[in-house]
Amino acid sequence: MTRPSASPGEIGASLWRNRALVTLLAKREALGRYKGSLLGIAWSFLHPLLMLSVYTFVFSTVFKARWTQGADSSGTTLEYALHLFAGILIYTLFAECVTRAPALVLANVNYVKKVAFPLEVLPWVTLGAALFHFAVGLFIWLIFHTAFFGAPPVTALMLPLVLAPLVLFILGLCWLLAALGVYLRDVGQIVGILTSALIFLSPIFYPITALPEAFRPYLYLNPLTPAAEQARAVLILGEMPDWRMFGIFLAVSALVAVLGFAFFQKTRKGFADVL
Repeated sequence: MTRPSASPGEIGASLWRNRALVTLLAKREALGRYKGSLLGIAWSFLHPLLMLSVYTFVFSTVFKARWTQGADSSGTTLEYALHLFAGILIYTLFAECVTRAPALVLANVNYVKKVAFPLEVLPWVTLGAALFHFAVGLFIWLIFHTAFFGAPPVTALMLPLVLAPLVLFILGLCWLLAALGVYLRDVGQIVGILTSALIFLSPIFYPITALPEAFRPYLYLNPLTPAAEQARAVLILGEMPDWRMFGIFLAVSALVAVLGFAFFQKTRKGFADVL
């Protein structure tokens, strides 16, 4: 039996070798979620709209929140909804993958028993399904922006580049949690709690400038902070990415991806024994 490679190059090589399998499984997972429901795939459009409506009503109408930048306290409900929706898209992409990660191997025991099945692609499958839902939400955001504020700035085309570090970070975390979830079943419960808290500890409902300057550096330790801030910069403000922040986030995310993948590959030989 060939020992699974844990080299960084194997991350991309494995994806390329199994691209057809990943595409098939991701498509099945994305569409299978709504199988048997009356509205089917329409729920992928309705869910973000409903959540946006609830959050916007609660925070902008009940709590009178406005999206402020620095000393500027102006801002309408529509502007708040625009920034909020962009942040929720980033958070949902992260949360959808990470909360499912601890059970990835546990939910696919039949694949563990198959020597030829590339278990390392499971996080890619989850990420692919999450990116599909992200794309649907982004489409709704673009319609919303165009209807009320006109066409988005040209910098919006840089969104895929801005998201690249977050995608790497998600993959690394998924590999780590998927392996840990096999040996420590409590991991799923802990991740669920932390992920629920993370939405309030990230600049999703508020800009980072709303915090005192002394607290802002700590918030940047949260991987969702640079992702959300950079996404809003290119999508809404028409600004170029902060290249220094992008470089740091990319380097950290690449390290997390490499370490997470290596941990998964090193520990996978014991999956069958535990399961």
